[in-house]
Amino acid sequence: MFLKSIELKNFRNYKNLKINFNKTTNLILGNNAQGKTNLLESIYYTSMGRSFKPVKDRDVIKFDEETSIIKANAHKYDDNLDISIILRKNGDKEIKKDGIKLKKISELCDNMLVVMFSPEDLKIVKEEPEKRRRFIDRELSLISPIYLDNLNNYKKTLFQRNNYLKEENIDEILIDVLDKQLANYGYEVIKYRDEFIKKLQKYVEKIHSGITSGKEKIKLVYKPNVRPEFKEDFEKFLKEDFYKDRKNAVTSRGPHRDDIEFLINKIDVRRYGSQGQQRTCALSVRLAELSLIEEETGESAILLLDDVMSELDLNRQEYLIKTLENNQIFITATELSNDIIARLNGVNKIFIKNGKVIEGDSNDRTESYK
Repeated sequence: MFLKSIELKNFRNYKNLKINFNKTTNLILGNNAQGKTNLLESIYYTSMGRSFKPVKDRDVIKFDEETSIIKANAHKYDDNLDISIILRKNGDKEIKKDGIKLKKISELCDNMLVVMFSPEDLKIVKEEPEKRRRFIDRELSLISPIYLDNLNNYKKTLFQRNNYLKEENIDEILIDVLDKQLANYGYEVIKYRDEFIKKLQKYVEKIHSGITSGKEKIKLVYKPNVRPEFKEDFEKFLKEDFYKDRKNAVTSRGPHRDDIEFLINKIDVRRYGSQGQQRTCALSVRLAELSLIEEETGESAILLLDDVMSELDLNRQEYLIKTLENNQIFITATELSNDIIARLNGVNKIFIKNGKVIEGDSNDRTESYK
């Protein structure tokens, strides 16, 4: 699939913008703080119904405005796809697909297939487990709305249980209800995550071997905090932990504490790998996601690369470019060498300044940002 155009009104620093894209490579150039990442953020919104940043919807509405509008026109399954999102300062959000209002965000997720890759993602291997859980949740939600529903229900029930554990008097019947709900949703979350990592492994292994010329073998290991064989097992764990959980006022076990382990030649990369190995792992995982999405949906995903090229050495840059020949990609950069640009497939250069697209000679504009 590919994104044909996007229209923005009062989104971040964009007052009014309508821009067309090509279906291969869209290179978004400009100095810092001009709106390059904001443009990628708006594209991401059309896929997940929210930002890839830890912000609220009202934070992306232009200052002194009450409403922000995002409209996207895409090509998928040899047909047109129209997505529109209205964000309001009071927290209301309206999402439409082909003019029909969607009841929940999960109905949006498997329509626009968008994968985001930023310098922060290069830290996914070495940083805290929360980032790795967020990676699983983001990509699984993209291809499985059922997973997103289960995840959202799990988080909601977990929040309720943790709050209830703080109460002085606890009704056994109510805590049993919460435990049963948490076990039902949590079991499904664990099951989907386990299947996802197993499917991702075969692509990661092939890609990582290609980047390292076969010198290294990678393995992804899903590390669930609990591994119940049945939903009833999970419920049993919760009951066993009740007095400890009540004392600490927090649910101690569940998929909210899961992790992923990255091994290269059977060595834990997070603890003992070099920075180069950690980055290669992260890159391999992101590229593997694209292959898995195409296998699951029959469509190639759109890839957003936010200032990633400058973080990669020449070898990784070239491998990335070669691998993405069949995907529409959006690349933001303050500068990019002519050698790299020449390797990109059908480049469409877009120049951003103060939330506006600059017209003019592309060669001159490219030089002005170096």
